[in-house]
Amino acid sequence: MSGSVRNDPQPATSLTTALNAAVVVPPPDQDPEGAFAAKGLIEALPADFTVYREDGKLPAWELGPYAFLSGDAPDTVNPSLWRNALLNMNTGLFEVVENAVYQVRGMDLSNITFLEDPAGDSSEIVVVDPLVSEECATAALELYRKHRVWPGKDRTIRAVIFTHSHIDHYGGVLGLFEGGVVPEGVDIIAPDGFLEHAVSENVYAGNAMQRRALFMYGSLLDRSAQGQVDAGLGKTNSNGLSGVLAPTFTVTSEVAVRENVVAFGPVNLEFQLTPGTEAPAELNFYLPDIRAVCMAENATPTLHNLYSLRGAQVRDAKAWSEYLTQSIEWYGDRSDTLFASHFWPRWNTEDAPDAIVSFLTSQSDLYRYLHDQALRLANHGRTMTEIAEDLDTTVPESLAGQWFNRGYYGTVNHDLKAVYQRYLGWYDGNAAHLHTLPPEKAGPRYVEALGGAAKVVELARAAYDNATTAEDYRWAAELLSHAVFADPGDTDARQLEADVLEQLGYQAESGPWRNFYLAAAHELRTRPPGGTPPGTPSPQIITQPVLAAMSLNMLIDYLGIRLNGPDAAEHPLTLGFTVTGGLPDDPTEVTLRVRNGVLVYTPSSADAATADATYTITRDGLNNLAISATTPGQLLADGELTVETGTIDPLNTLNGLLDTFQYWFGLTTP
Repeated sequence: MSGSVRNDPQPATSLTTALNAAVVVPPPDQDPEGAFAAKGLIEALPADFTVYREDGKLPAWELGPYAFLSGDAPDTVNPSLWRNALLNMNTGLFEVVENAVYQVRGMDLSNITFLEDPAGDSSEIVVVDPLVSEECATAALELYRKHRVWPGKDRTIRAVIFTHSHIDHYGGVLGLFEGGVVPEGVDIIAPDGFLEHAVSENVYAGNAMQRRALFMYGSLLDRSAQGQVDAGLGKTNSNGLSGVLAPTFTVTSEVAVRENVVAFGPVNLEFQLTPGTEAPAELNFYLPDIRAVCMAENATPTLHNLYSLRGAQVRDAKAWSEYLTQSIEWYGDRSDTLFASHFWPRWNTEDAPDAIVSFLTSQSDLYRYLHDQALRLANHGRTMTEIAEDLDTTVPESLAGQWFNRGYYGTVNHDLKAVYQRYLGWYDGNAAHLHTLPPEKAGPRYVEALGGAAKVVELARAAYDNATTAEDYRWAAELLSHAVFADPGDTDARQLEADVLEQLGYQAESGPWRNFYLAAAHELRTRPPGGTPPGTPSPQIITQPVLAAMSLNMLIDYLGIRLNGPDAAEHPLTLGFTVTGGLPDDPTEVTLRVRNGVLVYTPSSADAATADATYTITRDGLNNLAISATTPGQLLADGELTVETGTIDPLNTLNGLLDTFQYWFGLTTP
């Protein structure tokens, strides 16, 4: 139990090698998706392509570390995932529809798309989903303009479409414009509810979600055959500057009507709203002039997530299926091209005149199958975990046999669990599971019951060394997790659990599953038993552009999330604020009350006679206070806060009741 944990990745075991060798994939020249992935290439990105962050010191994006991706799959990577990783190395500027639709792929997790005037009469373009980072969006626009030259000037942006409320579809928007300033007349188009969901996802649970996202995308792993090879949906996320803009044109149900055409400059669009599918706020759109449909992230060549492992609201499989069916009804017989915000497009051809409808139909039926079969077994009394085991390998071959339905991002297993969770929640009905002990308390009891830590490691070692199926590895991991939570300093347990999880990662077809397993192994090998070393900086999760887009109500909601309720219950407060420099629709007079351990917001003036204090504060100052970037005293000294009645002490009390979230908490360790 003493000593240090070995930090180097291990080779594949004989079992992992055998399991991966049994996975059959098509040869590259016979892969049905390969031709789609390569079609229309105008300029490939160089093998060492790099986009540097604004400060020029560190990369925001780089392809060079993926140079190892070539040839046959090594035994440390599931051959199906390796296939997907190779296809995602088709990078560069692509022509999707001649003189009308162009995409840059492989410059971030997502694609950025440029829509031109199909008549060729205007230099105005519409940009779709400007990536995660501003630096990458700038580089992508430069590559596009390099090849799609308009005589005498650059092509100008008339509108930007955010297809949905995930950061890889809006975060880089400011990089499209000189100095990050959007010219007058440029429309920002988004689905109804976009801003609320974009902000809430990245703010309310942002610290926990982004910490988990590091695991899901393998951000801290080496790019190698024993590390991160792909994210299943693209290579990984970029890490430059991100922001958001409020929509100037919201696609509502009144706009999203079949064959209702809306023009933005020379580009005619029809919209389909798809809330509750891949994102809480999402849209597809159709280009009637060129018979092309954009499916956002609702239909791409992978089974998607009904639940994202980074943490997110569970998605509605039934609605997802029904919206895909609606897409077929609205656009199927009018489309020759289908493109999306990830992966590559599809085209109808003479040999496959119904390729688009067949693709959408198959994916619609897949989500409906998972929905209906999960509920069928739930109504037989099967629990979430049992349903996932029962059905994991029983999806009909007519669906599972399509390469575009494989579980590179979502999986049948965890999507089935998501359906159960959506309808029945976390509790499986077994009273023994109603109030279970947390891992830190259960671990020591399990270890004691099994005969001590050394015995647990011995049992896990036997399961690992004598494994005949992946289930043996899963059992060993469960045993060892109890041992690690019983004693985080047990290096034997940490070492063996890391080795076991690593093998499960090597076997995974899903990019996120592989990344989570390997990131967990990395944490077990490198995270000190006492937690993160002192002084390790936490990233700023909530950026200034996001703060600037938040309504005052959202900002105070976040303050309420930071409020330490048990402590605050002992400190009732009433504070009045006049907020200057806020958003146009925000109130200028607000009252905050701390009562019963909660923060209550009222958009009205406080009664100075009964308030503990009243203040005038700038919106920028309040923003910085909300993210712990300043203190009331600093705001007072900087002239961003004025005490109108009372003293600064009540505001200091409120500030002292706000938790500061630590980013580097453990996921696989206590």
